[in-house]
Amino acid sequence: MTEKEKMLAGQPYDAWDETLLAERMRAKSLCHKFNMADPTDLPARMAIMAELVNLKGKAHFEPNFFCDYGYNITVGDNFYANHNLTILDVCEVVIGDHVLFGPHVMIAGGAHPTDPEQRKHTEYGAPIRIGDNVWVGGNVSIMPGITIGDNCVIGAGSVVTKNIPANSIAVGNPCQVKKSV
Repeated sequence: MTEKEKMLAGQPYDAWDETLLAERMRAKSLCHKFNMADPTDLPARMAIMAELVNLKGKAHFEPNFFCDYGYNITVGDNFYANHNLTILDVCEVVIGDHVLFGPHVMIAGGAHPTDPEQRKHTEYGAPIRIGDNVWVGGNVSIMPGITIGDNCVIGAGSVVTKNIPANSIAVGNPCQVKKSV
């Protein structure tokens, strides 16, 4: 199994593998181009984004945007991301239709072993899924392996460490369901 295959499968892998390093550098270069592009030239900016992530329809990203690979990110139709979105996409990150992100959202699909010796050589990840019609408030962190169901609202400043069922309003650190929609 290659290091990339291990990464995509959520197994421990060497992030400094030549292939993975080259793919990250490609993504960093495209992120840089996007972030430096004229903010009034929306078609040019979104053309750069379309080279980076899998867009399934209309989407708008405010600068700055950062990701690890880009090709693991799928964004549904009618998506909006406010400033400073970071997606660490070592595994698949799927975002549904009609999703809104506030500023400074971090989606962290990557993780590191707690054992210091293992941490020197490997990392791993888990996929993240965000359903349709979800609103994620500003400064929210979504951890590896999380699923957020359809029609949810995640309150500003939340740290999502457990799955959130559909039709929920959830807030806090750790993020907890407070009521149903």
